[in-house]
Amino acid sequence: MIKTDILIIGAGPTGLFAVFEAGLLQLKCHLIDALPQAGGQCSEIYPKKPIYDIPGFPEVLAGDLVNNLMEQIKPFEPGFTLGERAQTIEKLEDGTFIVTTNKGTKHHAPIVAIAGGLGSFEPRKPLLENLKKYEDNGVAYIIKDPEVYRDKRVVIAGGGDSALDWSIFLADVASEVTLVHRRNEFRGALDSVEKVQQLKNEGKVNLITPAEITGLIGEDKLEAVTIRKTTDPSEDVTLEVDNFVPLFGLSPKLGPIADWGLEIERNAIKVDTFDYQTNVPGIYAIGDVNTYPGKLKLILCGFHEATLMCQSAYQRIYPDKKYVMKYTTVGGVTGFDGSKKEAPKAVVKSIN
Repeated sequence: MIKTDILIIGAGPTGLFAVFEAGLLQLKCHLIDALPQAGGQCSEIYPKKPIYDIPGFPEVLAGDLVNNLMEQIKPFEPGFTLGERAQTIEKLEDGTFIVTTNKGTKHHAPIVAIAGGLGSFEPRKPLLENLKKYEDNGVAYIIKDPEVYRDKRVVIAGGGDSALDWSIFLADVASEVTLVHRRNEFRGALDSVEKVQQLKNEGKVNLITPAEITGLIGEDKLEAVTIRKTTDPSEDVTLEVDNFVPLFGLSPKLGPIADWGLEIERNAIKVDTFDYQTNVPGIYAIGDVNTYPGKLKLILCGFHEATLMCQSAYQRIYPDKKYVMKYTTVGGVTGFDGSKKEAPKAVVKSIN
């Protein structure tokens, strides 16, 4: 039986940052994740994808963000159960919880924080007859390492942020980038749309809209795709390519957590924005897995939610103690091993 103060389900950025905030309160954390490594989607799906909206980082690769978070929480010595999925939860008479994984590992904690991101997910695939034949032979649904596409001819399909961001990024990596979308309008950030348009004008990205991929061609591996323009569906265009990356998003599923008696709305867990607690006292949901009026699925929002969750968790664990918050710039950071990063001392000069 693994015992801890806060059991965090999901080891993505939000779950990792919760360890830091809990550590400032001297609360111990243990994390469960179905993936074999920490970092969630940032590690598994797009470690080389640049992120632009993390405060203090004009640009940071997703994998580097995870590495920084792991370094930040090192003084607080979190435990990890990786490669196992949280399966069942039992609430004991004293109000604490036992969470058991699909491999039978049991965890006991007074607080459970669900930070499962989008939950378990699968890519949305285009309806193409011979698609499976080319999977891992020219067709991929996620980009883990952009160097795979170095000096290659790449076709990306999609109209969201991922399709736009990777079209921009690969413009300096691939020999040829073509972005195909079934509409003239995109769903992504306006800045990214404008950047793609600029790259098109510079001849660095081929932009084909409104259009869709209608066929894949090749013997043992992908050699070409057929593209049908919506404005002229009578004739398909054949384009020689090395790689096809359809980025149509992910189909999220909560998995076993959906059977835990939590209030669910549109495949997300409803929470109270006071402290991001669910309808079950002692169980919280933070990050992309939760929902509330005005919810934004951003990593930085998950950081905020994790901070308030930890404050509430401390009060539940120690109802008779009054915690006085101190800024880390004043109090520093004290790890469980006794190590301490001291806050810089103020220099006071007398004025004559």
